[in-house]
Amino acid sequence: MARQGGIRVKICGLREPRLVEVAAEAGAAYVGFVFFDRSPRNLSPEAAREAAWAAPMGVAKVALTVDASDAALDAILDKVPLDMLQLHGRESPERVAEVRARFGLPVMKAVGVAEAADLARIAEYEAVADQILIDAKPPKGAALPGGNGIPFDWRLIAGRRWEKPWMLAGGLDASNVAEAIRLTGATQVDVSSAVESAPGVKDEGLIRAFIAAARG
Repeated sequence: MARQGGIRVKICGLREPRLVEVAAEAGAAYVGFVFFDRSPRNLSPEAAREAAWAAPMGVAKVALTVDASDAALDAILDKVPLDMLQLHGRESPERVAEVRARFGLPVMKAVGVAEAADLARIAEYEAVADQILIDAKPPKGAALPGGNGIPFDWRLIAGRRWEKPWMLAGGLDASNVAEAIRLTGATQVDVSSAVESAPGVKDEGLIRAFIAAARG
């Protein structure tokens, strides 16, 4: 099991330069920007550029996209200095490989999990992605593919290991992240809605509390 002090935290859905600075100062290893118009965390490339410039050297800047076209990714990358692309839609393994080759950035692929059968998809994406985000599968009819604040049964991945780096997401907050890390052996965790005071509105105190709880 990973020592909590070595946990790498991703704060996703940041929209303001000041809160990017807060996340970095508190110890976040990644900051995420959402490019999905149905999300309350959605940013234009221009706004994301301003937020991304607030991230200090060494903090990875991640773009979350959902089934984005090459043209949409071009528009984002033309404006925003990024270190990684997070594909959070229904992208096939072939599409993941294509994005990785065309844009020359590491790719993290989100895989939704609700039951043991869902875990088989991780191996398919592991072959083509640089990292895997293991997230809770969105409930039926949900408007968003992630950021719904709902966990999955962490026991499904207890003791499992994958060759590629992976990150745990889905319903994590300051009260349960240490237990999630203990159960799953995760060395990386992702949070979005649990560090908000309202949908899309990040809270400085909640960001700091989550990172402190995750890193122990």
